[in-house]
Amino acid sequence: MSAAPLIRLAGVGKDYPKIDTAARRLRTLFTLAFGGRDLPHFRALDGIDFSLLHGESLGLIGVNGAGKSTLLKILAGVVKPTRGTVEVNARISALLELGSGFHPEYTGRENIFLSAALMGLSREEAEARVEEIVAFADIGEHIDQPIKHYSSGMVVRLGFAVASTLDPEVLVTDEVLAVGDESFQKKCIRWLERFREGGGTLLLVSHSMYHVQTLCRRAIWLHEGRIRQDGNAFDVTREYLSWHEERTRGEAASERARDTSLPHLVDSWVEDAKGSPAATFAMGEDIVMQGVASVPDGREPVLLFGIVRADGTPVFGSHSNDAGFLAADIGNGRRSFAVRLAAASLLPGKYAFRAHVLDPEGLRLFDTRETSFVVTGESRDYGLVRLAHRWEAGRGRRDGG
Repeated sequence: MSAAPLIRLAGVGKDYPKIDTAARRLRTLFTLAFGGRDLPHFRALDGIDFSLLHGESLGLIGVNGAGKSTLLKILAGVVKPTRGTVEVNARISALLELGSGFHPEYTGRENIFLSAALMGLSREEAEARVEEIVAFADIGEHIDQPIKHYSSGMVVRLGFAVASTLDPEVLVTDEVLAVGDESFQKKCIRWLERFREGGGTLLLVSHSMYHVQTLCRRAIWLHEGRIRQDGNAFDVTREYLSWHEERTRGEAASERARDTSLPHLVDSWVEDAKGSPAATFAMGEDIVMQGVASVPDGREPVLLFGIVRADGTPVFGSHSNDAGFLAADIGNGRRSFAVRLAAASLLPGKYAFRAHVLDPEGLRLFDTRETSFVVTGESRDYGLVRLAHRWEAGRGRRDGG
């Protein structure tokens, strides 16, 4: 028999009444006072179904307003769902708003005991762990100063240090790694890795796809309060990044009108190595861009191609005249051309081929056409392309440096 899930959600939804005007506020209060339910509302979550097993590491991703924080608050018991069932069979520690429970007039040390008591630790347990907490927070003499004099980074350090001593079965954390300096973030990551390797169950919310890929095996993409994708962390984060890059670039921009009396591009598309139209390629696969240009004046144009990420970041480009290339004349004032990327070294993500047609002198750009494609695969390399490389033992400097 398989072990029962530590957390199970079925059909969970959360609605918030709309009270953005005085009239709506009064209507809401009146309706609630008389037991009514028909209220204008905003649906923060709808139809959420998933389970979390012992030892799993799950990343929760999505844009701001997608419902991530609401979902975590439901799991932590801070918010009740409007509908659906939530089953929790574990001791949960939620790092949602680090330091939010601190008393500003108390010192850091006094707040350690206050927070420990709120988390269920006895005075003796807190005293046994206080030096470990102080060392982890690493805020020096500030530990004995009032919290109201702390910077936001110092508050976060102390909050994480306190929360990390609970040894929970399930750790729920919301953007903890997005705050604090780099050394503190590394310390948090090391602690989370040890927690996970020790059999702990992790539910991590982050806008950093690197952290999700590093710390989580599984990911859920929340979009407009619903689960858009649930699966392998690399697959889900890749699809999310592709969508986000395309959204940032603004693919809905209207195509500018062309003057057909001037050189222009008639068509462009992407094929695989066998000549079949394709839009998805694995890392290392051949990618071929085909295009047709119209040159009404009959002169040989200069062609330019470029590859960009979906957000417009340039990757590579080249002119046809640099290679001495002449497009094939296919009649009716048209020229056909193709660009092959043999064993393409592009890293996973969404890209676009951009084809440009210029005058024979390569000075005036007449037209541009863009074709999108996706590269799939799992990689934790950085950047846009994978360069051939290997690690070797170093020789060291001859002078002993």
